[in-house]
Amino acid sequence: MSDSTIAASAARALTEFAASKGASRADLAARSGIDPAELRDPDRRVPFEKYVALMRAAKELCGDPALALHFGESVDVSEISVACMIGPPSGTWGDGFAQMNRYARLAVDLEGGGERFALRRDGGQLWVVDTRSDPNDFPELTESAFARAVCFSRRFLGGRQPVKAVHVTHPAPPYRAEYERIFQVPVVFESDRNAFLTDDEWLGYTTPALPRSVSEVLRAHAEGLLEKLESSKSTRGRVEELLTPILHTGGVGVDAVAAELGLSRQTLFRRLKAEGVTFEKVLDELRRKLALRYLREGKVSVNEAAYLVGFSDPASFSRAFKRWTGSSPRAMCAPKADDD
Repeated sequence: MSDSTIAASAARALTEFAASKGASRADLAARSGIDPAELRDPDRRVPFEKYVALMRAAKELCGDPALALHFGESVDVSEISVACMIGPPSGTWGDGFAQMNRYARLAVDLEGGGERFALRRDGGQLWVVDTRSDPNDFPELTESAFARAVCFSRRFLGGRQPVKAVHVTHPAPPYRAEYERIFQVPVVFESDRNAFLTDDEWLGYTTPALPRSVSEVLRAHAEGLLEKLESSKSTRGRVEELLTPILHTGGVGVDAVAAELGLSRQTLFRRLKAEGVTFEKVLDELRRKLALRYLREGKVSVNEAAYLVGFSDPASFSRAFKRWTGSSPRAMCAPKADDD
């Protein structure tokens, strides 16, 4: 099963766009398998295969085979991912390109990793190339990404066209005229690359700048999301992700977690060992991390924190906490947290 994911904000943006074109939100959810509750947190990850199903359901329900192009043309990059809102530190498109590559995975994280976009010179020409593998399996992603990049750039530059040509690897669709209307440059189908042609002048264009304080907050948030995304790729990260919402139930047995991951107990042990941990260590350190967070935030009492991390006996929690930190849980409480 693919580990590729997409930001819930991107899936929500597509849902809202399709709904504005007449699609039923209930039908979109049913056909894609995306619970609307999954889209409330923009930083949540949605399986990429569900996004593919959402796009194809949206095209059918809206009666618009070119919907991916129209989605890219109409919906701003800031609605796709928080990373799209961060201004580059030096204020040029060249700097912005490097930053875009760093945070591109927050929007769409595809199997294989690495930088999705590359600047390549060919015969003295400068190309921006989408390097994702098997692009023709889902050309709609190429359509929406390229339309968004070109239309956003053109709007920002007051109608000037930084793109000289567009190449795509998939065949020309029946709605080819929409490519010509949206891109306003020559489009080559069945090319050897998914890319658009530009020039060095584009790299020096000045980009809009956010206030430094705002940019720093957004960047810190994006870095935290990157760290969380990377963690989710490890077996330990996946185990922690499964354990966190069920710690309070006590149902944290290794057999249940292995089954949820589609692994045997032995395979799970082996993979964790390869990462230098055991299941018991992951569980213990997760409880420590969450207990410290709950108590420092000051929103729960010691007894409530004990319950949330899976201790039915507050005394056992206190002993574990003393082992973790050398202090009692009461000493770690923020001033507003009261014991029961």
